[in-house]
Amino acid sequence: MSDEELEDDEIILSEMDDQEIIELMFEDLYDGYADEIVEETEELLGRGWTPYDTLTKGLVAGMEIVGRDFRDGILFVPEVLMAAKAMKAGMAILRPLLAETGAAKVGTMVIGTVKGDIHDIGKNLVSMMMEGAGFEVIDLGINNSAEEYLAAIEEHKPEILGMSALLTTTMPYMRVVIDSLKSKGIREDMIVLVGGAPLNEAFAEDIEADAYCRDAAVAVETAKKWMQIKHPQ
Repeated sequence: MSDEELEDDEIILSEMDDQEIIELMFEDLYDGYADEIVEETEELLGRGWTPYDTLTKGLVAGMEIVGRDFRDGILFVPEVLMAAKAMKAGMAILRPLLAETGAAKVGTMVIGTVKGDIHDIGKNLVSMMMEGAGFEVIDLGINNSAEEYLAAIEEHKPEILGMSALLTTTMPYMRVVIDSLKSKGIREDMIVLVGGAPLNEAFAEDIEADAYCRDAAVAVETAKKWMQIKHPQ
């Protein structure tokens, strides 16, 4: 293809209507094109779209498609990480604007890998997908003690606590954290979601978590479901 033909194919956002830009945003999120997402986000804002509508109708709706295809085995972790990074590029523009307007968020989640465990790919994916679904996410990183979870809960007042473990040796620490919530009298205030390769539903039930989430897409669906149950709008 000649340079001239490539120029003819060039997308000019200003010549597209709003719905075409939203559809393009879905495609670019799916393909993990961060620079394009930034341009499309800025174009919608320049047309008078509110930050909240740009987030929910553009980034969140686009990430729902990514999440669905990840759940169904059409997309895999590397592709979802690329999509999530593109989403975060758009969020970097929207976050300060959303804070200014006081736009409602879906909920707040504190998440971290438990004490003794330094694995974080799955946890990072959950963080990004949750943020892409409109949640505020406070990511504590790896190797978190019960005290660190409790301090974050006290500071951020989240509705959801997410814990991750990839080792059978660190899984039991989740019970320690949940027991700490009970001793503080705040267990019933929290939605506790757990995940990681060695876990299963029986383990989650045994430690009295609210749910086991096998992957990031399930985590988002489960979080939304529990928010409707415990915190109906």
